[in-house]
Amino acid sequence: MSQSFAQKILAKKAERDEVHPGEILTLSPDRVLSHDNSADISEKFRSLSAERVWDRERIVIILDHIVPAADSQYATNHTIIRDFVKNQGINNFYDLNWGICHQVFSEEGFALPGDLILGADSHTTTYGAFGAFSAGIGRSEMAGIWATGQIWLRVPESIRIDIDGVLPPGVYSKDVILHIIGDLKADGALYQSVEFGGKVVRNMGIADRMVLCNMAVEMGAKNGVVEPDEKTENWFKERAKGGYEPIYADFDARYARALRYDISNLKPQVACPHTVDNVRSVREVEGEILDQVLIGTCTNGRIDDLEVAARILQGRRVKDGTRLLVFPASWRVYKEALKRGIIEVLVESGALIMNPGCGPCLGAHEGVLAPGEICLSTANRNFRGRMGCKEAEIYLASPATAAASAVEGRITDPRRFLGRLQ
Repeated sequence: MSQSFAQKILAKKAERDEVHPGEILTLSPDRVLSHDNSADISEKFRSLSAERVWDRERIVIILDHIVPAADSQYATNHTIIRDFVKNQGINNFYDLNWGICHQVFSEEGFALPGDLILGADSHTTTYGAFGAFSAGIGRSEMAGIWATGQIWLRVPESIRIDIDGVLPPGVYSKDVILHIIGDLKADGALYQSVEFGGKVVRNMGIADRMVLCNMAVEMGAKNGVVEPDEKTENWFKERAKGGYEPIYADFDARYARALRYDISNLKPQVACPHTVDNVRSVREVEGEILDQVLIGTCTNGRIDDLEVAARILQGRRVKDGTRLLVFPASWRVYKEALKRGIIEVLVESGALIMNPGCGPCLGAHEGVLAPGEICLSTANRNFRGRMGCKEAEIYLASPATAAASAVEGRITDPRRFLGRLQ
């Protein structure tokens, strides 16, 4: 029987020849991830009367959501996590000086092709960019895995999305995925496995593929995936944590839906408040006054993102009255940006460079909004209250749109600036 990527990888993990959508399987993941929520997970773990974690090498814990701690409660949580890590002998622990969990997990070579990866964070879908089946789960489920090494998963139906054409100037992977989410809506791929393919995806670098898979969950997907290729192999040459075996969908696999998008004429996109699927072209909302612009997060805080922002900000200043916060996704990204002179360009433009981490994305600290304020962010969510205030508004866009908007102090089409630079 011809099978999709999800069917093939879950069948392999279940030691079966084939599986069918809707089946319930009991599986053991290759890696599991958690972050600052590990303190709560450790309490649930102890409530299961478990003394030792099932496999201390398969557990990865990365502090990133509130780093450094914003108050004594967060500091206490971090202490609980450090004590748990020490007592359990968990080696793959990354404290507050590493960066955002999804970036660090990838940089450190854990997101291997053909692996089953589960994380106590909804954007664990990011690792599909490397050909892994990666999905978010709840804290109780993670505690159960820590104790038993197993979890049940339902085999999802699969959707094939081919993206063809050529990316127009000023249009990036963020614009592409916003366009798709705007078309399919927030529940358009509910509990389904989304396979991204087509000419545009094949030409994308790893960073852009990570954007697609990161935001697959915003249309309800269980996971998103891109087939591994030479770019994937190059990524892992000096960083892979162990061997791996890529898994590919059969060429004649059957899908619940097969969709094709030609993005040759796509314009820069913006997700408007208060849902990710409320998408319009930037020209439709151009001129909206902004109080804050955020460049970073696990979606768009990589070196490619900072570089395109610097191209626009070079020799220009952030508009008076607008705050520009930049959160590199990791300290590796930060150091590379320093080396290339990107940080200097951003600082000279008036941007505030923050420590790598999630910052205000979840509304905890380092840039939360006030009532009535409007922010344009490169993050993945713009739900009401997402950045700490239910009376604020959040727009989502690419780093290029964010940088151009910071210069103008209002939502701006980045092509106005990129055209001058070409």
